[in-house]
Amino acid sequence: MNVLITGGAGFIGSNLARYWTEQHPSDRVAVLDALTYAGHRESLAGLPVRFLHGDITHPDDVRRALEGIDLVLHLAAETHNDRAIGGPMTAVQTNVVGTATLLEGCRKADVKRLHHVSTDEVYGSLPLDSPEIFTVDSPYRPRGPYSASKAGADHLVRAWHETYGLAVTISSCSNNFGPYQHPEKLVPLAVTHLLNGQKVPIYGNGQNVRDWIYVTDHCEAIDVIARHGRIGDTYLVSAQQELSNLAMVRRLIELLGADEGAIEFVADRPGHDLRYALDPTKIVTELHWAPKHTFETALRETVEWYRSHPSWWRPLL
Repeated sequence: MNVLITGGAGFIGSNLARYWTEQHPSDRVAVLDALTYAGHRESLAGLPVRFLHGDITHPDDVRRALEGIDLVLHLAAETHNDRAIGGPMTAVQTNVVGTATLLEGCRKADVKRLHHVSTDEVYGSLPLDSPEIFTVDSPYRPRGPYSASKAGADHLVRAWHETYGLAVTISSCSNNFGPYQHPEKLVPLAVTHLLNGQKVPIYGNGQNVRDWIYVTDHCEAIDVIARHGRIGDTYLVSAQQELSNLAMVRRLIELLGADEGAIEFVADRPGHDLRYALDPTKIVTELHWAPKHTFETALRETVEWYRSHPSWWRPLL
């Protein structure tokens, strides 16, 4: 099978390329990436993939990338909330216009199947200290430019399925952590700051809760959904590991033997969602997926990866 990973030089995309080439060695994998600040050829070093430098918002780049492709795994996106708040049109252009351009390219190229990777943020914010969690039936209530642009992309994917019969699946996942993640995100930001002897900035009082999953477990979920998920359906991917931002940073401080005095509370960002939590019942019961890594083991392995790969992350600071 010929597989195209959009955004395959980014964090989840490069981990997915590594996972896919290991688990499906007979497949031919191509990566399409614009190599913005978040995409790095070094993240694909040594992998048997064909790299295509291109932008999903450019129809010609998409057309060339889709030649002979059977399955598209769509991960290309602007994913950082702070950057989207400061420059919302970049998120709209990539996440909305780019997704529409890719969908139209798939329709014209008769691509057999597309899997679109979304986010828990499209559902909005949950109260703290509440048993409520998002389900596949939860309404969309995005509260920021990034989450709104991803919600728009989701609707476009469904529209191309309903209108043109494009075979699609969608997954919304909780917060990922693992190797090759840009140090603007909380876990690598904290780890790299601590390794550099710097203070770790935390928004507000640090009580905002996120639902955490190891990136390799997410990659396996994408694999299962893309090959066996019901066409037109959405699946929620979660390890059900809720943790406040402050609690996460404290665990990283403990793993690195640092001092809690390294924490620095900073002004909160506008529209900061309080809590995310996803119900993975559908993917567990229908597709028999479950995370294989314990949170503590995966977090320890992540810290050790950043400790042993400073040549990858230092140029990004």
